[in-house]
Amino acid sequence: MSARILVVDDIEANVRLLEAKLSAEYYEVLTAPDGPTALALAAAEKPDIILLDVMMPGMDGFTVCRRLKDDPETRHIPVVLLTALDGRADRVAGLEAGADDFLTKPMDDVMLFARVRSLTRLKSVIDELREREASGRRMGVIAGVASRLGGTGGRILIVDDHERQAQRVCSELAIEHRPVVESTPENAMLAARGPVDLIIVNAAAKSFDGLRFAAQIRSDEATRSLPILAIVDFDERARLVKALEIGVNDVLPRPIDPQELAARVKTQIRRKRYTDYLRENLDQSLELAVTDQLTGLHNRRYMESQLDALVRRAVLGGSDPVALLVIDIDHFKKVNDSFGHGVGDEVLREFAVRLASNVRAIDLPVRFGGEEFVVVMPETELAHAHRIAERIRLHVAGSPFRVMDGEELLTVTISIGVAASLADDTPVKLVRRADEAMYEAKAHGRNRVIAKAA
Repeated sequence: MSARILVVDDIEANVRLLEAKLSAEYYEVLTAPDGPTALALAAAEKPDIILLDVMMPGMDGFTVCRRLKDDPETRHIPVVLLTALDGRADRVAGLEAGADDFLTKPMDDVMLFARVRSLTRLKSVIDELREREASGRRMGVIAGVASRLGGTGGRILIVDDHERQAQRVCSELAIEHRPVVESTPENAMLAARGPVDLIIVNAAAKSFDGLRFAAQIRSDEATRSLPILAIVDFDERARLVKALEIGVNDVLPRPIDPQELAARVKTQIRRKRYTDYLRENLDQSLELAVTDQLTGLHNRRYMESQLDALVRRAVLGGSDPVALLVIDIDHFKKVNDSFGHGVGDEVLREFAVRLASNVRAIDLPVRFGGEEFVVVMPETELAHAHRIAERIRLHVAGSPFRVMDGEELLTVTISIGVAASLADDTPVKLVRRADEAMYEAKAHGRNRVIAKAA
């Protein structure tokens, strides 16, 4: 997977060396000689990853990283800090500034490319979610804007058979989070299916293979989106690279530094909450796209897609016919004219409740438009659909609708047309027959059901 990478360093030789290495691996490379230029390029070009030198005159890498993470337009871009410094304080400072990793010069090419590939996969997922969220926002089905999401109060699953190390990690994290410890992969897999924000796994566990457990988490549909932080001995270079290749989000070196642990955990939880926010917005936008907002029933767009597939299956597959009810609320205009559109909306909502409660679980009640409703009934003969339609009519007419906080009681009736699919039918023909039957019911005095066989 290729990517656009922004390299930021005030020493031209370092920039050219990194540019050559990345270009040889078919990455597209942008370069910047200082912090302000990097911020401008990041905002304009939206790179996939930023490799950022720490020691730069004027604005250092820590400051640049903080500004990138404070900007809603660039905070989702992974940042890897590059420096000749190898001190614990500098590493922690970089992580606390929001960096995703901290690589020491001279860089190990294998580690560099393993990290780049790992972060590229992560960025592609976030980009897709962001793009879909933006589409939902443009259509008006998503209104909110994400505030800065925190990285504390996380539910953390620690998977480690080293009791002393596990308890130490648990104690450190309990200050700001809610950690639990599991010492076997079997119990850990069960726990991972619950509410979990982060998994920390000991890659050097004695009684189980920590990386195999991480791979299982990634291969299971229920858990594959959970972030994983692997505790790894950095002297075991091959194991470290393999951890990143199988989808571990971040690695923590042994011996464990409490501040570095806290910083890496906070970064992963913050990112998970951001991706969760994007996924929830996507789910919301998909639901709103197929749902009528007033009644909560499905809308015409969703019905048409479902009806097309059901009719095709009935015609070509030889299954039982698809029945259709077209329902119109009688004299609905008088309700709006006499009591106002607010009361009209109350009637529509109450009718939707009565309709949904009187059809089967496999049926699809839909608001077709205005005061007109449709019920799609898979594998249903015309006579059976007629009986259900009569039950709906009686339930609506049998008790008045309470409106205006119960101050008014309205008698509401409905006219229903019923049709069932034929051997050479199409959705358009089926809807037309049911619609004609509904108009016949209205013409014959309303508050009745008429079925049209052909």
